[in-house]
Amino acid sequence: MSLGDRVNRFDAWLLDRVFQPFADRLPERLSALALGMSFQFGAIMLSAASIVAMIVIGHMSLSDAMFNVLVWCLGLAFYTGINRVRPMVRPGHLNPLRIMLAGMRPLSIPFAFYALYQGATAPPHFEIALWFNSLANIIFVAGIYLISCEVRPPGHRQTARAGFGRLQGETGL
Repeated sequence: MSLGDRVNRFDAWLLDRVFQPFADRLPERLSALALGMSFQFGAIMLSAASIVAMIVIGHMSLSDAMFNVLVWCLGLAFYTGINRVRPMVRPGHLNPLRIMLAGMRPLSIPFAFYALYQGATAPPHFEIALWFNSLANIIFVAGIYLISCEVRPPGHRQTARAGFGRLQGETGL
C-alpha cells in the first residue's frame, strides 16, 4: 500500500468515523454545511486578526505583511468559491464537495500541525498573533471536513446515542 493510499484511507476514516457521526447528530435546523461554512468564515476572520495583530504590535509593516495578506485573499477566494457551489449540496443526495475537496482535506492537516508548532515555539512578542493563526488553521480543518459530510434528509438523522461511527445497539468488531 502506497503512502497516497494510506493518506486517502486516513482521510476517509476521519470523515466517516469522526465528522460524519458528529454531523448526523446536529440539530435539524443546523446542517453540517452551514456549520462548516461558519467555521470557514471564522478561520478567515482569525487569520485576518493574526495579520492585523502583527501589524498593530509593530513587528511587521504593511509591505512585510503583503505575503500574508495575499494568502488571506486566497482563503477568502476559497470561501467564496465554496459558497457559490453551496446550492449543489442537497439533503438526501451525494455531496459533490466530498469528492471536490478530497485533496484539500488531508493537505490541510499538516499545515494545521505546523501552525500549532509555530504558535508553541514562537517568541513572546509574536505569540498572540501566531496563536490566532494556529486557531484559524484548526478551525479551517474542522470546517472543511464538516463541509464534506453528507447531508441527511430531514427526519433521517440518527437519534440514537453513538460513539464515533457506531450505534449503541450494534455489536461485533
